[in-house]
Amino acid sequence: MSDAYGAAKELEKKILIVCALEIETQEKLKDYDVLYTGVGKVNATFALTRKFGKLGSYIPYSLVVNYGTAGSRKIKKGKLVDCTKFIQRDMDVTGLGFMRGETPFEDDPPITIETPKDVFNPIGRRATCGSGDNFVEDKTNYYGEVVDMEAYALAKVCYQYDVPFISFKYITDGADEQAHEDWESNLADGIEVFMDKVLKRL
Repeated sequence: MSDAYGAAKELEKKILIVCALEIETQEKLKDYDVLYTGVGKVNATFALTRKFGKLGSYIPYSLVVNYGTAGSRKIKKGKLVDCTKFIQRDMDVTGLGFMRGETPFEDDPPITIETPKDVFNPIGRRATCGSGDNFVEDKTNYYGEVVDMEAYALAKVCYQYDVPFISFKYITDGADEQAHEDWESNLADGIEVFMDKVLKRL
């Protein structure tokens, strides 16, 4: 195999892992191409857009994989979930006749951004993730099967750049009144599960 061919094949398989915080990965991803965005949709959008923008017209990534922690009232704590549907749970302009999650006067992307079914996914549950700029501790802000603060924004950037995207979330809490304590206690546990069930199979 020529060096040029080998390099081309490597680019075909190049994967970018995107996480909000380094404490979620416990310094276990040093051998991977990782982008840390900071917390929230604005930080996530800015960081990934800047990353893609610096690459110019050619983006070498065949897949963007988001790993992070999340809450859920429907899935047990300690589970790693694949999220393939993304909604913006804190976009609420229902008073003007729009659906919850719908950005006013925007036709594309749709309200729910979906990962294509042929994207690498060793879990296969295909959960819906609701992203918003608040830490969910009650039913008021709960929307979707899983709640986080970045995935929708990352999915939208990848949608606009036509780069395949999937998200894996480790459930740290029940999105309830104990969420802040449970998140702090469990946030370090998920990275080993993610590495075993996802990264080893890439």
